[in-house]
Amino acid sequence: MTLLRGLPPDDWHRPTVAGSWLVRDVVAHLVDLTFRRLSFHRDRMAPPPPSKSITSERDFVDFINAINAQWVDAAQRFSPRVLTDLLEKASADLADWFESLPADAPGLFGVSWAGEMESDGWFDIGREFTELWHHQEQIRMAVGAPTLDDPRFLKAVIEIAVRGLPHAYRDVPAGDGETMVLVISGPAGGTWTLLREGGRWQITTGEPPTPTSRVRLSDEAAWKLLFNALRGEAQIASAVRIDGKRQLAEPLLRARSIVV
Repeated sequence: MTLLRGLPPDDWHRPTVAGSWLVRDVVAHLVDLTFRRLSFHRDRMAPPPPSKSITSERDFVDFINAINAQWVDAAQRFSPRVLTDLLEKASADLADWFESLPADAPGLFGVSWAGEMESDGWFDIGREFTELWHHQEQIRMAVGAPTLDDPRFLKAVIEIAVRGLPHAYRDVPAGDGETMVLVISGPAGGTWTLLREGGRWQITTGEPPTPTSRVRLSDEAAWKLLFNALRGEAQIASAVRIDGKRQLAEPLLRARSIVV
């Protein structure tokens, strides 16, 4: 909120890595996300039904993109001050609501990018945290502001985001016992292993003695990759180092922890 309050008028119209959205559009989207969650979760209002049946993952993505665009278009009528005031109010209410929930409460929504129709409450809330975090980071990138300097925030984002990797790898063939290790350096980093077992992929922390494949990248590059902030093959290739069986590592470069 401090950053938004201090932005000069021109900065609200800077482009971001969020497709065609400008800074003001990303802020408007944050307002929408926050009020939407309060309405559906805290206030138990049933979400309006989609205009057409959702029968595939593509239908769901199109539906989400459409409702996001509807709000952003309508918010063109709001000033930066109004958008900021709305976000400040909604964010405080959302924080109060989330902090009142038990960690083992059932989630309101399944985390679709992890392939879950139903999710535990902590994962649903964690997904919401990653959404809010990466959008504020898009704004910071666009206006040249420094990233949040406490690595706990980014570490939480990464720990939630990597839980989508088994779903991202669901169609990647491999023999039982084959592994793909993800090593993320930096203060928010860690090490995770994707293991093929029983015909399915599982994720664990740590690293086996002899992994089939290994991908190394920084914590900054990791969030940008998983949240679609690295653009083009050249940017992605320069951010990662692959050792071992390359075809087992390359699907990671296409994995995303957002609805796309």
